[in-house]
Amino acid sequence: MSRENRSKTIGRPFRVAAWRSSPCGFETARKHTRAREDQRGQMRILLVGHGKMGQLVGELAGQYDCEVAGVIDPVSPLHGGGPDADRWTGVEVAIDFSTAASVPTNAAVLARRGICLVVGTTGWSRHEVALRQVIADAGVGIVVAPNFSTGVVLFEAIVAQAAKLFAPQADFGAFLHEAHHAAKKDAPSGTALLLKHAMEHAGFSRPIDVSSARAGFIPGTHTVGFDGPAETITLTHAARDRTAFARGALAAARWIQGKQGWYTMHDVLGVG
Repeated sequence: MSRENRSKTIGRPFRVAAWRSSPCGFETARKHTRAREDQRGQMRILLVGHGKMGQLVGELAGQYDCEVAGVIDPVSPLHGGGPDADRWTGVEVAIDFSTAASVPTNAAVLARRGICLVVGTTGWSRHEVALRQVIADAGVGIVVAPNFSTGVVLFEAIVAQAAKLFAPQADFGAFLHEAHHAAKKDAPSGTALLLKHAMEHAGFSRPIDVSSARAGFIPGTHTVGFDGPAETITLTHAARDRTAFARGALAAARWIQGKQGWYTMHDVLGVG
């Protein structure tokens, strides 16, 4: 693509431009998912976006008995008909780690094709109401999460409980700090906003200071603190690498297969 043509496509949603078969045929599946997956058989998935997360999902797909049917290339808008449509035959779930600008259009096209969705992209929440209606009308299922790691889902529950305990302690203020790699665009992170909401929902009504750092290659670290006149309590979740997110996304893809409705990782893990 020429520099001139490439500049015209920057910022547009994704289009199916290049489909690649995947050798992700690992034989060993994780014990806690194998029995269920054996009953349902292999599942065909699409990867929406093929950055670091998309590539990692592809590498691990075979361990969840998933076949990567294709990759949606980040160049121009996704189309639901024409020459691309027949390539979607048999695809059951699309896993999206793309860009905020791409999610609303691409998710709508995929949903109307009867494909369930797992969306880990953040920064598109202003379109949520409209997309909820599209999902309902299409009769498919979607799992939306800013973070797919099991640890973060449980960390959120711990943070909410801590906020509930500190809410009546007027001398204690709260803060939240998150750090990610230099390439992450949105700040604060979707996980930080999720944690802040959990604290507020738990009854912590005082201001919560939120700060962000972008540097190096940090997969993701979130710290919640409660500070009093003479003491501080901090709670921290630190991801050591991205595999926790990729495995969670694949587990969510297996879980959402054949379902209808809007879900989060709380539903996938059965966490109230």
